[in-house]
Amino acid sequence: MNAANARKSVAVIHGPNLNLLGTREPDVYGAATLDDIDASIRALAGKLGCEVSSSQHSGEGQIIDAVHAAAAAGSAIVINPGAYAHYSLAIRDALSAARVPKVEVHLTNIFAREIFRRSSVIAPAVDGVVAGFGAESYLLALRAVAAMLDKQRD
Repeated sequence: MNAANARKSVAVIHGPNLNLLGTREPDVYGAATLDDIDASIRALAGKLGCEVSSSQHSGEGQIIDAVHAAAAAGSAIVINPGAYAHYSLAIRDALSAARVPKVEVHLTNIFAREIFRRSSVIAPAVDGVVAGFGAESYLLALRAVAAMLDKQRD
């Protein structure tokens, strides 16, 4: 299979507490569960010609391992680092080293929330950030990395 016909690969990495979506503060994070979000991602991925893998990790080291694995496989990365966005220099460093398209995702608008949530140490290490659109944030991020992968192929 030549590069023009190769399927685009995307790794979706969900951070801590996202396994609680649907029950954790639904007034803040919405009613969609992580399974609901993953199903929407898979449906859109099919339309975009992407192969997608999805994983959820609570531990910082597990997230770093997932970033390393995705980068080694040449997969674009859509990552919701959860609270790690605000202080994990280790995840930032892993993403900085990953030479693949990557987008940070947040369900809520972190810039409209508590002061400690209004910054991301991850943001400078990724190509873009999508925040504030609930579960749709993931789909917007998937569209972005798919477009970046298409541009690499041209």
